[in-house]
Amino acid sequence: MGDSPDETTALIKNKPARLRNGKLFLAVFSAVLGNFNFGFALVFPSPVIPQLQKGDDPRLQMDTHQISWFGSIFTLGAALGGVSAMFLNDRVGRKINIMLSGVPSVVGLLVMGAAQNFWMLLWGRFLTGIAGGITAGSIPVYVSEISHPSVRGALGSCPQITAVFGSLALYAFGLVLPWRWLAVAGEIPVVIMMILLCFMPTSPRYHIMKGNRERAVKSLKWLRGPDSDYMTEFSKIERSINSQGVQWSDLKTPSYYKPILISVVMRFLQQMTGITPILVYLEPIFQLTAISLEPKYDAALVGAVRLMSVAIAASLMDKAGRKALLFTSGFLMFLATLSMTMYTHKAPCSHVNLTVTEGLKNTYGGLTGPAFDPITLIPLISSMVIIFGYAMGWGPITWLLMSEILPLGARGVASGLCVGVSWITAFVLTQLFMHVVVAYGLFAPFLFFSVISVVNIIFTAKCVPETKGRTLEEIENFFRTGRTFTIIDS
Repeated sequence: MGDSPDETTALIKNKPARLRNGKLFLAVFSAVLGNFNFGFALVFPSPVIPQLQKGDDPRLQMDTHQISWFGSIFTLGAALGGVSAMFLNDRVGRKINIMLSGVPSVVGLLVMGAAQNFWMLLWGRFLTGIAGGITAGSIPVYVSEISHPSVRGALGSCPQITAVFGSLALYAFGLVLPWRWLAVAGEIPVVIMMILLCFMPTSPRYHIMKGNRERAVKSLKWLRGPDSDYMTEFSKIERSINSQGVQWSDLKTPSYYKPILISVVMRFLQQMTGITPILVYLEPIFQLTAISLEPKYDAALVGAVRLMSVAIAASLMDKAGRKALLFTSGFLMFLATLSMTMYTHKAPCSHVNLTVTEGLKNTYGGLTGPAFDPITLIPLISSMVIIFGYAMGWGPITWLLMSEILPLGARGVASGLCVGVSWITAFVLTQLFMHVVVAYGLFAPFLFFSVISVVNIIFTAKCVPETKGRTLEEIENFFRTGRTFTIIDS
């Protein structure tokens, strides 16, 4: 009979492997709440500076020098937090490190909410910066290590998306809440994050690195589902990790120094685009460019555009590829910063000197603004395109590539190094931004940022690999061999 079983017919048919991502999504959501608070705290000065300048308490009113410190000290704390993450990631684990970031975040927000003088504001900003640096060095690594390759691109953009959500929430709350209540509102996502992470698994790769095979299998089974082919994935991860023992001499080999250098330079160039000072001083920038619309509403509009662009990037991450989005991002930022340069070049330095301190008080002190002029929408549209371009590529993809291409054996230390370099660069730029504006006008920093955008495009073309659809082990094999992503199972 044609359909009778023969010797080659399986007597028992195995169930097809079924991957379930529900618990993975929950674990990622729990972790990236830290990025929500990071985005919230990063742009905290944008609505707060104007409120302080129009306030009645002279102890909290700031000159240009103090505004620069209030805006930039967060990034100095983030650099310290990044260095801390470098040492703690491989000692206590990625998940515990993320939970530890909640301590300086909660304390820093409380200090700012209760601030009675300028120094309390600075200490609060510094502490929230430490928390931000820890999360920036730990969350992308944790998300990348627990994610399945089929969804790693989309999930890898989640840290950036939730950071954007945090910034947008800050701008939105800034429309209705006094600045002290803004600090109180920032406590909520931190507390939720710490509670949820208590029930989430540690990274399977971290367990394997520490020799805890049973815990690694248990974590992977929880993340993928009991019906998935998690043991095959576990074997590949274990084989990859066991084949490497990191020594200082290994840094001389291309498989180590190339991905580390690419990651460090990308984080450096990411900050050199000027995104941090632009976000931190967004409302003051709009006031300096004499936009007819009220700056706080302009900032909220830009925040909404930023959120939309990150969502678009997340949907295209595993379709268009990383490099295509980086090219698009760099080109859009170049056009927008060049437009901003041409628009602001007409403003004389003496006007800017007056506007930085006195102008903020006038604009937010209740005086009537100028009549609407359509040409003043140019800086608003340019700012939207800058944020849109950054969030399409150089924002989320830089974080994602860092977590993808860094060697597994050195990922914890190297990610902390990347974050440290990134935030030291951000500190210098944010500290100098207002001083350069006072000395030369707004056109000077934006001209510099447009040149950096061209450098970013060239660097993407020459140095950045395409990682779309590859496992972490395949990416590492590419840097080891220089020829192919494919891993041949033995």
